Amino acid sequence: MKLYRMLTVVALAIILAYLVILGLFYFGQSRLVFFPSRAMVSTPDRVGLEYEEVTIPVTPRENLHAWYFPARQSGDTTPTVLYCHENAGNISYGLETVRSFLEFGVNVLAFDYRGYGRSDGKPSEENVYADARAAWQWLMTVKKATPENTFIFGRSLGGAVAVDLAGGVNCAGVILESTFTSVIDLGRKLYPLVPISLLARFSFDSRSKISRLSCPVLVAHSPTDEMIPYAMGKALYEAAQSEKQFVELTGRHNDLLSLDSELYRNALRGFLGRHRPPSDIRE
Repeated sequence: MKLYRMLTVVALAIILAYLVILGLFYFGQSRLVFFPSRAMVSTPDRVGLEYEEVTIPVTPRENLHAWYFPARQSGDTTPTVLYCHENAGNISYGLETVRSFLEFGVNVLAFDYRGYGRSDGKPSEENVYADARAAWQWLMTVKKATPENTFIFGRSLGGAVAVDLAGGVNCAGVILESTFTSVIDLGRKLYPLVPISLLARFSFDSRSKISRLSCPVLVAHSPTDEMIPYAMGKALYEAAQSEKQFVELTGRHNDLLSLDSELYRNALRGFLGRHRPPSDIRE
């Protein structure tokens, strides 16, 4: 009888501890999804890039911080890339990616979501979507970019932001690097003992959104990505119904920031060039 009572107490303690963990998971979920950093690890001038400091209003009291990088030989038909960065860090972590795009002869706008870098506010799923729309609108109104000449690039979390934005604008194309199908899918992989579908407060459902895009899509992913499964990149590619291309990368999740793969660079150059006059994309 004593053994039964002891086992009952242990079982109840385990159940209670599990419920506490679920509660912490639910209410602290934002910290599991977003990993912003305020510290800028570098600036464009330190790495020899010409740029403009940009402030983009996103609410009456909140502004986004961004950097605009003009192409070395910019004209009315020069393509522009809107860079939606990955989760951890901020735009200062992606300067080598920016440099790689500039080598193709395009303009680049890199912006920080709310709560990242020097941007005001706090991140949320709704906020990062709205931040991307504000950055897009800034390009259209201030820089007079045209939708059909503007590409959206998203890496990791930024891929989900890029897909959402592309669903509401008429862009030239979307480039998705090392991104996931949805937060729920990724959560099931990372936390197999947690009922993610019941507790998830975030969706980032790129799989369903990408199927509704009409613009060209390029998906790039590495089989050795240890954070976001390669199968998710393939699933996004399969879900896309518009003109599409898949590029297999090499390396781990955080080894892919410099676009140093010649295969990938050639794919990007071709993707940008197929929808723009060849003279605007550098060989």
